[in-house]
Amino acid sequence: MISSNDLTPAELAALLHFHADAGVEWLLEEDAVDRIAEFTAMRTARAMPPRPDAPPAQPVARKAPARTEASRQAAPAAAPAPAMPVVAIPDSEAIAEAEFVAASARSLDELRIAMEAFNGCNLKASARGLIFAEGHPRPQIMVIGAMPNAEDDRDGLPFSGRQGLMLDRMLAGIGLKRAELLLTNIVPWRPPGNRPPSAREADICRPFIERQIALAEPQRLLILGNFAARFLFRASETIHQLRGEWRGIDVAGRTIPAFATLHPQDLAMAPVSKRLAWADLLAFRAGLAAG
Repeated sequence: MISSNDLTPAELAALLHFHADAGVEWLLEEDAVDRIAEFTAMRTARAMPPRPDAPPAQPVARKAPARTEASRQAAPAAAPAPAMPVVAIPDSEAIAEAEFVAASARSLDELRIAMEAFNGCNLKASARGLIFAEGHPRPQIMVIGAMPNAEDDRDGLPFSGRQGLMLDRMLAGIGLKRAELLLTNIVPWRPPGNRPPSAREADICRPFIERQIALAEPQRLLILGNFAARFLFRASETIHQLRGEWRGIDVAGRTIPAFATLHPQDLAMAPVSKRLAWADLLAFRAGLAAG
């Protein structure tokens, strides 16, 4: 086992950030504690009748784990406690509030501010922050995924890290650049553990993604992955049944041509599917050329 004393401050900081991204919230003792033995001893003590002359048991104070100078310098500052407790909002009220907030925004900047102040989705409480649309504000093409991942949540941008690099290469293969597009997700807050959003969470976030599309006014939509395709097409088929063909999506009185393909995460998990994604991208480029 590697001790924290064996790490440089930079290595320790990187390790702490890794654990934070993985969801670790508590640091344990430096020395191992046999919890099974503790439990066995406690159960044995409870089973034995107390001695008449025995003094009452006193709680044992546990020594806090020592922190090295390096850990004090490298550990990230603890997040401030929320000023107000999180209050659960009934689903119907949260959806109605999201619809009102989204409809009130007259620009993408206003929508971002409104979404940052919105507290109707429980995902906000566990995510680092809002991951809003990024890129060209009036794009010809809007790229939509399902949700932010840990790297997006860390960087504050959609399609960051390795998946973002893979997406950049996919788009470059058909002559598209990230700066020319608007990239976003159905759900703007990272779910804990990168789990799929629940139906309730997605319904609450629907007004926000539809308002983003309405304000950006893209000419084409490129939809990535199973969740986003089923959500936007309002379909029950899988991505392998929905991919590779143009469909229309009705948003704010417009029918926008939309095309679904595999998400970079799908390709990372099953590299054999890259040939399918490449065929989809060629068909998507042909559709763009055809107008």
